[in-house]
Amino acid sequence: MSLYDDAVLVLKGYEGQDELRQAYLDHLAAHPDGMWKACHAGHVTASALVVDPEQGRVLLTLHRKLRMWLQMGGHCEPGDATLAAAALREATEESGIPGLTLLPGGPVRLDRHPIPAPCHWHFDVQYAALAPRGAAHTISDESLDLRWFAYDEVPDVADDSVVRLLERTRARL
Repeated sequence: MSLYDDAVLVLKGYEGQDELRQAYLDHLAAHPDGMWKACHAGHVTASALVVDPEQGRVLLTLHRKLRMWLQMGGHCEPGDATLAAAALREATEESGIPGLTLLPGGPVRLDRHPIPAPCHWHFDVQYAALAPRGAAHTISDESLDLRWFAYDEVPDVADDSVVRLLERTRARL
């Protein structure tokens, strides 16, 4: 099964955000290359909010280009077999934490946001990743900083999309 086919199956099975979910499916139907960064009409991305439920905290990255505190994530790559694998790869690469596991149940939420030209949209499929006990993070080249935040600190440092992702993650925990 191709990454494109996996994305369509994941989105068809995703419950909630019906209008937005359909926009993702319509985009992929209209753009067979919609999984890749080269699709200038927009492309699917995969991200994961790294959480430590025992400590009541999340790991956020200060994104090098955007200069915003965000969850880990980014573009799908040809070696990614599934959207979940892409999200886990991105979370592991950007956090430097081995042994992350995705929260069961598939994506936590969807978030479509505009990006600078030449592309137009990121169709982000957002997961949550559980950090192993005693996880130590390492800052990657994509980050200016990497920091743990208590759940109640997130609204003070991150935008509404990260806050909503945390709320949905906590509801699923």
